[in-house]
Amino acid sequence: MPFTERSAATRTSILAAARKLLIERGYEAMTIRAVAAQVGVDPSMVMRYYGSKAGLFGAAVDVDLRLDQVQRPPVDRMGELLVRHFLARWEGDLSDDVLILLLRSASTNPMAAERMREVFETQIAAFVARATGADDAAYRAGLASTQLLGLALTRYVLEFPPMVSADVDTLVRDIGPAVQHYLTGT
Repeated sequence: MPFTERSAATRTSILAAARKLLIERGYEAMTIRAVAAQVGVDPSMVMRYYGSKAGLFGAAVDVDLRLDQVQRPPVDRMGELLVRHFLARWEGDLSDDVLILLLRSASTNPMAAERMREVFETQIAAFVARATGADDAAYRAGLASTQLLGLALTRYVLEFPPMVSADVDTLVRDIGPAVQHYLTGT
């Protein structure tokens, strides 16, 4: 395997190990040494790629909500399509553990909370502004986020039985109108 491919594979393995430790044991247990041990590399290799524990954490919780994949929704279906997209990001074809990891970490870790704010500002609020053209798009995005993050918290972190057992179509049907109201006022 050429050097650049090996280097990319090592970086990927380091991020996977960091995410695994973050999910299983939290930020404090995700040390440079622990990550290096999981991958079987020297800790200096982790430092070479990510610079510090904070740099590694930032890379491990780099979230792309892929809102560019949400088709430009008709205004009257925006809430439904957004709820469906977020459910796909959490558990469907677009899912990854980073979203749940970030949600779990944000209440106790200031860096994770800051990353959540960045995701909100650069992705969610920006999407709502583009989709609605509303002057108060950031506020409307914040309202919609209360529903989407509440759904994620109760379904994936706290695992409330009625939320875990509900199918996607039911959740879209029941939560979509609330998100629609927050986004458009209708």
